[in-house]
Amino acid sequence: MNDFIPMSRPFIGEEEIQAAVAVLKSGWITTGPQCEAFEKKFTALTGAVHSVTLSSGTAGMHLVLRALGIKGGDEVITPSMTFASTINQIVLAGARPVFADIDYDTLLIRPDEIVRLISGKTKAIIPVHFAGAPADMDAIESLAGDIPVIEDAAHAIDTWYRGRHVGYKNPAIFSFHPIKNITTGEGGMITGNDGKFMQRLRLLRFHGIERDAWKRYGKASDPSYDILDPGFKYNMTDLQAAIGIAQMNRIEEITKKRNAIAVQYLQGLSHLNGLDLPGVPSYDHVHAWHLFVIKLKSMRRQAFMQSLAERNIGYGLHFPACHTLTYVKRLFGKAHVPVTEEVAEKIISLPIYPGMDAAQVQRVIDAVCEILS
Repeated sequence: MNDFIPMSRPFIGEEEIQAAVAVLKSGWITTGPQCEAFEKKFTALTGAVHSVTLSSGTAGMHLVLRALGIKGGDEVITPSMTFASTINQIVLAGARPVFADIDYDTLLIRPDEIVRLISGKTKAIIPVHFAGAPADMDAIESLAGDIPVIEDAAHAIDTWYRGRHVGYKNPAIFSFHPIKNITTGEGGMITGNDGKFMQRLRLLRFHGIERDAWKRYGKASDPSYDILDPGFKYNMTDLQAAIGIAQMNRIEEITKKRNAIAVQYLQGLSHLNGLDLPGVPSYDHVHAWHLFVIKLKSMRRQAFMQSLAERNIGYGLHFPACHTLTYVKRLFGKAHVPVTEEVAEKIISLPIYPGMDAAQVQRVIDAVCEILS
């Protein structure tokens, strides 16, 4: 039997391994100089003024919503077609998620939907840069006015919008989960330009203590501290950050390989009538191809997934629509998102990761063609 092709696999090489070993040998493995260096490298990529390392992207969403003062009675506009983490954090803050519909082709939030949903209770808008494509930020920011915009950039490392990296302007949250384009095992990053706001996030990240452990226990340090406001334990470790720096050094290679796989899929599957291929935005952008999401039209998804599994090919579902989750329906009732509901029954993610070679991609193409025939 052919070897299993997973939906995703981290792209880890000798540079990442040696970086991790060096940190382990250094005697300092928690938050320290490697996290600081990772933040600087990420700031240079995105063009934002500040970056803050975190234990996860979810932690970043929690901290941003908290720092913005999102609370009971507030509303936050976001798509339902996203990972449940964002919705969970909105609800845990006491606020109501207000679901905006998406474009059928790109699965990106539609700016006209935001206009429809803004109310006096709207305290934030969270567009998602879905699958590595950028949302139309110019249109969204114009509609938002004074309402804060938080960019969910979990899929969007090396995603560019009109010549600028996403997250260069608004608070943006990135993820380094193993499935993401670069990984630190687990981890996340917040970028932003408001120094006071970002310092608030930095304090909330580590118990509310003004100085991290490196500054309290390093050479010639002062171990005393004070806490003005209580915080959380969401810091990244130097062990993770060292891996992240090595991954950042390969970002151009990673994006190039992902784009080549996407092009091969688009060409190899374009003749099929039984599916719709992912669309791309019409405005100027660079797609990071975090996911390759097709929409099935000629057969049920469960049967399609079973057929892929029989051929030793992995797949993903990104995502179960959040407005259909049991607790969301119980708390907030029905949402009017007809396009989301249509695509939620059809979407399936095909394997895409930098370690895939052209023969493996062709094997997936051949399998999809055979199944749909």
